[in-house]
Amino acid sequence: MKRKDILGIKDLSRSEVNELLSTADVMREMIDRGEKSNSLRGKTVATLFYENSTRTRNSFELAAKNLGASTMSISVATSSVQKGETLVDTGKTLDALNTDVIIIRHSVAGSPQLLADTVKASVINAGDGMNEHPSQALLDALTAQRHFGSLVGKKAVIVGDVKHSRVARSDALLFSMLGAKVTVCAPYTLMPEGIDRFDCDVESDLDRAIVGADMVIALRMQLERMGQAYFSSKEEYNEYYGVTEKRLKLCSDDHIVMHPGPINRGAEIDGCVADGNDSVILEQVHNGVAVRMAMLQLLVGNAN
Repeated sequence: MKRKDILGIKDLSRSEVNELLSTADVMREMIDRGEKSNSLRGKTVATLFYENSTRTRNSFELAAKNLGASTMSISVATSSVQKGETLVDTGKTLDALNTDVIIIRHSVAGSPQLLADTVKASVINAGDGMNEHPSQALLDALTAQRHFGSLVGKKAVIVGDVKHSRVARSDALLFSMLGAKVTVCAPYTLMPEGIDRFDCDVESDLDRAIVGADMVIALRMQLERMGQAYFSSKEEYNEYYGVTEKRLKLCSDDHIVMHPGPINRGAEIDGCVADGNDSVILEQVHNGVAVRMAMLQLLVGNAN
């Protein structure tokens, strides 16, 4: 891969996506065999998270360690950011420490691009505002490909809080690129303007959208981003937009259910569905390490 940074699915070519997914598949097999690599020995990977994270941050750190890299975890709450240090200055400091990769999550869209334009280190976007979350989309695609083989002609339904979801945007772009037919579904209050630019159909009725679906991707209600009420109650939301066992009967026979986590049980997804045979949610977590290993390997590991 001949690029310095991975900032969004929209920036990647089909050949780059295929290279990332095929490399991730190899990494997944390596993980399953209990093997590790030293391909990133001598490299330093820093996680710089301005927002809370469990899965993404730990997954990136584990991926780096599996490849032999040293890791630094920058806790923004106790760093010089609290003293007024800017993102650019933080990036320059990490550069001065000879950091090879900076993995950033930020509440402001475009922050990873600003950082990438400033530092020598490779930058990976781990989620920026309501823009993109490329590694999540790649692990979702890997999970689906390992189940179906090819996504060409498959129907993917992304349902929930589309308005505030960077996962929805990255998933819609990537699944469409890989040949799937994508439908996003949400109440009008949680459907952003212009979402159809992401090469997807738009639907407000989940019972209609889910018919024949091969993949159902439930999105978390991002209450922390909501400055006002977008629905009357969790129970009403579940009634009209919850992924339930009854609704899944409308899907194709060989469907899967995904969720980027964390899960609001009884809201966007029922507990019995999250834990059911159709759920690949824990498989997504497993594949997340493999995808992030592939991202690190292709950005800096192959330069060794």
